[in-house]
Amino acid sequence: MNWQKGKQLLARITEKWPVKVLSIVAAIILFVFHRLANIQERFFPVPLQLEIGNNLVPSSSYPRNIRVTLRGDANSIYPVVEDDIEAYLDLTRYREPGSFKAAIQIRKKGTALEVENFEIIVEPMEIAIDLDTKLSKYVPIAPNLEGSPEKGYELVSYTLEPNQMVVDGPLNLISGIAELSTDAIDLQSRNEDFSVHLKIMNPNPLVVIRGDGMTEFRGFIRESIMIRSFDGIPISVTGLSGDFLTPETGFGSLRLEGAQRFVEVFEPQEDTLSVDASDITGPGVYVLPVKASVPEAFTLSRQEPLEITLRIVEAEEQDGEDQ
Repeated sequence: MNWQKGKQLLARITEKWPVKVLSIVAAIILFVFHRLANIQERFFPVPLQLEIGNNLVPSSSYPRNIRVTLRGDANSIYPVVEDDIEAYLDLTRYREPGSFKAAIQIRKKGTALEVENFEIIVEPMEIAIDLDTKLSKYVPIAPNLEGSPEKGYELVSYTLEPNQMVVDGPLNLISGIAELSTDAIDLQSRNEDFSVHLKIMNPNPLVVIRGDGMTEFRGFIRESIMIRSFDGIPISVTGLSGDFLTPETGFGSLRLEGAQRFVEVFEPQEDTLSVDASDITGPGVYVLPVKASVPEAFTLSRQEPLEITLRIVEAEEQDGEDQ
């Protein structure tokens, strides 16, 4: 009896079995299409964190951000914010410098821990990276000067505070850094002291500059000092009585030092070099000091001659010789 019932049940199941199989397949296909139609994707960048032992640091470039794709239905993926996904590279197992390849791993937090039924895809999936021994050292800072002060002025000195920084990084890079440079310092048309806060330029993204990465530059501007020589200056005779004259006087030279804007435009006058003959009362040969008259802003660093020999004759006598 049981056998008959089983036979009848099997007959009913297999009756029109191709139609039933097609119906089941169609249902499965509709279910899959329905699921696919509801699947959505979100893309956003996530900073890549490196987890490394204390004695090693990266010595080759690597992507600072990786592309994260969230795949699932809208109710699952859209509540997740970018900060809920952390991407990291676990390199803690490496103890010696070398070249390595490691897979990017994901750490979920916040909302990402609360929702389900979504997939996280990272691109790239793994990264090749070089590790080197970590080195730290003090490096001096040099100013990056551009332009020139106003004409007649110059930068005579400067200070930097701080004037050195501690840098950390891979041995192969840090050992080759002799100094750090500041951002550009514009000297164009300056004519007085000034100070500016400047960023210290990082020579390589794999190098870390400790502190806030800033320095204060103080520049001290002074007028440019110019030294100029003047030759062939006629020596004039002043104060000589009209009853006397000197047949010939001579020429002298000066070397002046002072602010460039004054020295470069100065030209000797008739009385720049002179001899005072007001005390002469008769003909003869006299040795008289030569006086230099220059602006107070100048420093007289050399004068020639300091004295001159003059032959003084009576005016009538000289007129007779001329006839």
